[in-house]
Amino acid sequence: MATVYHSACPLNCWDSCGFLVTVEDGKVTKVEGNPEHPITQGKICSRGRMLENRTNAEDRLFYPLKKVDGSFQRVSWEQALNEIAEKLAYYKETFGTASVLHSHDYANSGLLSNLDSRFFNLYGGVTELTGSICWGAGIEAQNWDFGDAYSHAPADLANSNHVVIWGRNVARTNMHLFQNLQNVKKNGTKIYVIDPIYNATAKLANEYISIKPGFDGLLAAGIMKEMLRMNLEDEEFLANHSVGFEDLKALLDSVTLGYISEVTEVPVETISHLADVYADRPVSTIMGLGMQRYKNGGNTIRLLDALVAISGNIGIPGGGANYANKQVGQSFDYQNMTLPERKSSARTFTMMRQAEGILSAVDPEIKMGIVTCGNPLTQVPDTNTVKEAFESLETLVVIDHYMTDTAELADYVLPAATSFEVEDVYYSSMYHHYVNHGPKLVDPPGEAKPDAWIWAELAKRLGFGEEFDFTREEFMEMGLASLTQKGITLDKIREERFAELPVDEVPWADRNFKTPSRKYEFTSSSVADGSIKLSLPTETKWTNPELAEKYPYTLLTIHPLRSNHSQHFHLFQPKPYVKVEMAKSVAAEKGLQENDDVRVWNDRGEIHGRVSILKAAHPGTVNIDEGLSARFGGSVNQLTSSRESDNGLGSTLYDCLVNIEKVENE
Repeated sequence: MATVYHSACPLNCWDSCGFLVTVEDGKVTKVEGNPEHPITQGKICSRGRMLENRTNAEDRLFYPLKKVDGSFQRVSWEQALNEIAEKLAYYKETFGTASVLHSHDYANSGLLSNLDSRFFNLYGGVTELTGSICWGAGIEAQNWDFGDAYSHAPADLANSNHVVIWGRNVARTNMHLFQNLQNVKKNGTKIYVIDPIYNATAKLANEYISIKPGFDGLLAAGIMKEMLRMNLEDEEFLANHSVGFEDLKALLDSVTLGYISEVTEVPVETISHLADVYADRPVSTIMGLGMQRYKNGGNTIRLLDALVAISGNIGIPGGGANYANKQVGQSFDYQNMTLPERKSSARTFTMMRQAEGILSAVDPEIKMGIVTCGNPLTQVPDTNTVKEAFESLETLVVIDHYMTDTAELADYVLPAATSFEVEDVYYSSMYHHYVNHGPKLVDPPGEAKPDAWIWAELAKRLGFGEEFDFTREEFMEMGLASLTQKGITLDKIREERFAELPVDEVPWADRNFKTPSRKYEFTSSSVADGSIKLSLPTETKWTNPELAEKYPYTLLTIHPLRSNHSQHFHLFQPKPYVKVEMAKSVAAEKGLQENDDVRVWNDRGEIHGRVSILKAAHPGTVNIDEGLSARFGGSVNQLTSSRESDNGLGSTLYDCLVNIEKVENE
């Protein structure tokens, strides 16, 4: 008999949807949207629907595996856990706990996915990852400017005169925001899209502005110059609620509008027009993650923040520099769960340069790696170096649902339960402020186990098992402790299926910022040199003409439409392949036609794929979606750099020049 249950999407995504899941004979048979969810309202994307297939697929990992003489063999949980615990104890005693690397990402938005940190803190503290491949440079930038990274609530968009979607294709990555844009446009709000690619969101816009990739901050500088020239700035905000404006003004005076137009490849008339738009507040600026994935990424977001500040669009309904909404995640008590005070030693690598960290580490060397919620061999920049690094480890353990590219390198692969096989609560720190309940609906197949069980079993073997002697319910209550005081209990979330978190729906309305000065800081006092820079990407004709002569095209690596990073590609029918999307100018220069086979390369590596000519894209622009595994043609990160952003906490995935040539049928 089929029964429908409420549930929630676990994917690391903007929308964090509410689900209705049909279960029949102990098996998930359908995943649909929950029409009662206040934000997602019954509509979900194909990535969410595909979780049915992901749960039931025949190629799931069902048993613990150990690599013996180069091949995986099934072993018992007892053997796998005993041997892994023995190695952890040995490395701790012989080299210290920092000889173990915990490589993680954010594949699951469940509260209890943080229990891996509890384990490693109780173990004594390991080599951890800082920063973020995805959004790290922008988060740090807004920390310098505002003191934190907060966004307006979804419903506030109805108060905007104008909405500027800057570097984001919300039709692909945030479908419920796209619906919201459709609604406010009908009511007279004007929508502008600034992007190198004319995408589905641009089709909705009143105006589309094409820009050279990586030069968004310079465009923001040009708009500010024009606002100041026309006396359109918000003098009251600048005088009473900000510091460092004179520093910014001097910076803007150091360049001409003509130079900005030349490097951004945006006409002067368009820049002036955008100044008028920003003066007609309220204006909501919705920023994407791609434009901060350059060496100048932090300064890019800081310049956009500054534009929002100068134009008087901070702290007002319908405004905002909307990049992330970290106040959502700050509602939870991570420290109760993760116990950071219990670690006695630690070392950090940035997430982007974990491979270089592994290869160069001394005192101690990295001997063992444990991978959770991630697939670094596909997702971390510079795949070839990542592969070399993870192959160099004496012991590699991967916890996952499937045999990923990273798992293929492992010594032990442990099968994990999926979100429908455990209870948890789910949320996103990127868009709306609701937490969703996900009950356990079915049992894990084979011998797959919840992550929490794996950590508890290892903890027992290492002498701190009592710290994991809690039920899932008790762990969730730990994470919800502060919310319980505000009436949001686990029982309430279970009963009502979702709960609205206590956040400021219009951040900074009281003009009380979290910076040291308590004001908006054009020049940050949080760091030694907190001034904004008019910096450029590293790989461009303006900064490295010799490299640009050799590799004349800018490569973007945007998120795939139907897969959450690398998680769903193996489920695709027909099988996926490397699609090399390119501007018409690139195809014309190289004499390429639709579906031609091509080689794309630079000094870091190469990848082969098939041409798809974009209807409209900025000249010289190429895109290859990220996340594809080696079995389907290989990760585009064979071409990307592991350099860090200007503020050290973001990736430079899009700061990447390549060349292209046609190859004969492969």
